[in-house]
Amino acid sequence: MKKDFYEILGISKNADGAEIKKAYRKSALKYHPDKNPGDKEAEENFKLAAEAYEVLSDPNKKAKYDQYGHQAFDGSGGFGGGHGGMNMDDIFSQFGDIFGGGFGGFGGGGGGPRRAKGSNLRIKVKLTLEEIANGVEKKVKVKRKVQAKGVTYKTCSTCNGQGQVMRVTNTILGRMQSASTCPACGGSGQILDKRPSEADAQGMVVEDETVSIKIPAGVVDGMQLKVSNKGNDAPGNSIPGDLIVAIEELEHEFLKREGENIHYDLYISFPEAVLGVSKDIEAINGKVRIKLEEGIQSGKILRLKGKGIPSINGYGSGDLLVHVNVWTPKTLNKEQKQFFENALNDEHFIPSPEKSEKSFFEKVKDMFS
Repeated sequence: MKKDFYEILGISKNADGAEIKKAYRKSALKYHPDKNPGDKEAEENFKLAAEAYEVLSDPNKKAKYDQYGHQAFDGSGGFGGGHGGMNMDDIFSQFGDIFGGGFGGFGGGGGGPRRAKGSNLRIKVKLTLEEIANGVEKKVKVKRKVQAKGVTYKTCSTCNGQGQVMRVTNTILGRMQSASTCPACGGSGQILDKRPSEADAQGMVVEDETVSIKIPAGVVDGMQLKVSNKGNDAPGNSIPGDLIVAIEELEHEFLKREGENIHYDLYISFPEAVLGVSKDIEAINGKVRIKLEEGIQSGKILRLKGKGIPSINGYGSGDLLVHVNVWTPKTLNKEQKQFFENALNDEHFIPSPEKSEKSFFEKVKDMFS
């Protein structure tokens, strides 16, 4: 089981942005590879801290994590903010400014060239209620920037491939030496050498690629999933960006979703309510037959356990709630009208609810409690 992000950084769920950043910097400095050469456990803790900070420092990601836990990002089959898809170059390229210049790149002691990361791509995937309930694999076509065939790069002459330039400044404390990212290569240590005519100024071309996306059961409208390394490439020895997949839930013709529960309005005739009847009703994976007892009342709610949406955290499934509505006819012929006029004062037609039967307001209260 993955460790809780708040526990990794040693903070509470109420921590603000400044506290989260301070806690990450403290943890990152403690486990930094330059401080712990060859220590695999320290390296693992360093990655965990970066993973936790990546999520908790983003208000939207933090809100999803607070609600759904790791499943909000891990999903199934390659999603997620898991550090399994994050290496040292990822961490330094994304969060290097956190260290305030106190450390360089991984294993470099004083820095060294860093691998650039390409920009992320964002798409929206529309899902039916059936697809959400069962999980689905979608194949989508995306336009990605990739390095053109035949493009070559050479060592940056400004920094000699180091990715940094050194500056010496005279101060009242003496001569101070500082390092900054090379302005010519952006810290990669490489610059474009040759490029084919169809490539842009950075040696990139746009290509169509079909990406397979495994979407777990139980996702919700607005949730974002991440497919690592399926975004745009960046020039040189770079790391591809990610493909961010936003979920859009399509409205079902009969079923209404409320969290993990599903609601269905069942309309029956007055004779059916009086005599009782068996009915086939809509469920997520086909029809389900239910039996209505004689004298069933309008407003009755029948609960079918486990016929709702699976929990994305793996805690079972919600229920299907069938709302019974007795349909009152608006037009009657003379004979039918005469029958009901005769029944107006019949004791069997006089409302006489049992004490055990809940009122409409009590039912609503129960639903939201």
